[in-house]
Amino acid sequence: MLITLSPLDYAIALPFIFLAGMIDAIAGGGGLISLPAYWSIGLPPHIALGTNKFSSCFGTIFSTVNYFRAKMIDIPVALSSAVFALLGSWLGASTALRISPQILNYLLVILIPIVTIVSLSSRKMGFSNRSHLLKIGYRITLGCVAGLVIGFYDGFFGPGTGTFLILIYASLMHYDFIKANGNSKVVNLASNVAALITFAVSGSIFLPIAIPGAICGITGNIIGSKLVILKGNKLIKQVFILALLLLLARIIYNLLSR
Repeated sequence: MLITLSPLDYAIALPFIFLAGMIDAIAGGGGLISLPAYWSIGLPPHIALGTNKFSSCFGTIFSTVNYFRAKMIDIPVALSSAVFALLGSWLGASTALRISPQILNYLLVILIPIVTIVSLSSRKMGFSNRSHLLKIGYRITLGCVAGLVIGFYDGFFGPGTGTFLILIYASLMHYDFIKANGNSKVVNLASNVAALITFAVSGSIFLPIAIPGAICGITGNIIGSKLVILKGNKLIKQVFILALLLLLARIIYNLLSR
């Protein structure tokens, strides 16, 4: 299939990809902005998915490096989560081939408002790091379970994976939002690399927009991660709520457009 893009197409898509990278670095959910941007310029769905994965993967590398340098990642927990997320993602993708992911649309349209209300009402969640009160073995075990569950969600459905990871790290494992975000980036990076390899092998990446998209995504991720390092937990919570609302809007759109 021959794909041609005009200068206007680039002017439309690239700013949104930059914005997606910045939001993704702060609280996850960037794909809720970047993927529609690729769709809007006429890329077929499978090409848009592969191209989006290309740009988001490179952006995530840079934000992960920034969080690592700032010592905002609990390495044992993040790595164990990442390993199990790969397994969960494979299981989720395999399940999606047999069961329609549409089931999750109905569940999430109920779940997301509840999560948003709880996050807004819980003023203490994510503002202090109390993860050290949990034994390291217990944290690693929880990290493995979180990686498996959210990895399954990522493979089965996908949108908002990083946002849900942050929620689990902050609520169940008592990390502050900064460390929860840093941990989630390691998991996201692992799943993104695995997916990118799959899309590359199948030839589902359109490099003429993927490369400038990656540059915009990298720039957005660098700025977003720097803002987190400077502004801290309050900024993450605000963007975290925004990401949840974007996800809810996407789910409602999915239901209405059936």
